[in-house]
Amino acid sequence: MRNNTVYKHYYLMLLPGLVWLFFYNLLPMYGILMAFKDFNPGLGIMKSPWVGLEHFQYMFELDDSRQIFKNTILIAFMKMLGNLIVPLFFALMLNEVKNRLFTRSVQTIVYLPHFLSWVIVAGIMLDLFSFSGPVNQLLSVFGFEPTLFFASPEIFPSLVVGSDIWKEFGFAAIIYFAALTSINPEMYEAAAIDGASQFKRLIHITLPSIIPVAVLLATLSMGNILNAGFDQIFNLYNPAVYSTGDIIDTWVYRVGLINMQYGLATAVGLLKSVVGFILIAVSYGLAYRFANYRIF
Repeated sequence: MRNNTVYKHYYLMLLPGLVWLFFYNLLPMYGILMAFKDFNPGLGIMKSPWVGLEHFQYMFELDDSRQIFKNTILIAFMKMLGNLIVPLFFALMLNEVKNRLFTRSVQTIVYLPHFLSWVIVAGIMLDLFSFSGPVNQLLSVFGFEPTLFFASPEIFPSLVVGSDIWKEFGFAAIIYFAALTSINPEMYEAAAIDGASQFKRLIHITLPSIIPVAVLLATLSMGNILNAGFDQIFNLYNPAVYSTGDIIDTWVYRVGLINMQYGLATAVGLLKSVVGFILIAVSYGLAYRFANYRIF
């Protein structure tokens, strides 16, 4: 009887989250019907005529749709790779510093950008890389001509990936720091007695101990391969860089809400969600197989 009372309290704590999930995630799911209908706002979803898979067929015929899928995968993959390597390298290097006051100060500083919204970060980036901004002024000292960085299709993806890594690597390194604290200090002491240098201890003790965490994070990040960051790109891009910077989410926003092609936009969004769900299922399966990680 006592256990049932305790569980009831847990269920009551869970209730607000379930209510939010129902109203904001499950209830709107009926909107995917627009992907199979010629949606007319005046008629509503249920009374709009069915068109079957017409929107999906049209989507695969569009050059734009192929380009946005390519851009999304490329940008998301580059972000995934950068947000795995840079935090790992940063955590390993900072862990070798013995001055704890210094390491804590550095950790605090690099965490801070994570808590800034992309509206603020995008404003900073646009000012820094503007035609008359500090970056162009610095380059002009070395004889380079000013460049419109955020109007260059070739440069824009690198700026997106670089700014995302700068914003998130400090926060992502928390997981690696936690893994580093779990390493038995006696292993380092034994290696030092045997004459191993600090670099060899890093290579043969620290790195092998943290690699399973890196493999786990890499496996789980596969599920986000189609999420290239709507907030970031929406605040940074412009029509001049659509060819390399337009992703699925921004294209759906423009086509669906601005051009009012609701059915086509819903079809693209639905396809992204289905593929994303499959990738998440596969990534969790791989995580369980290679890293013995499971939620349930």
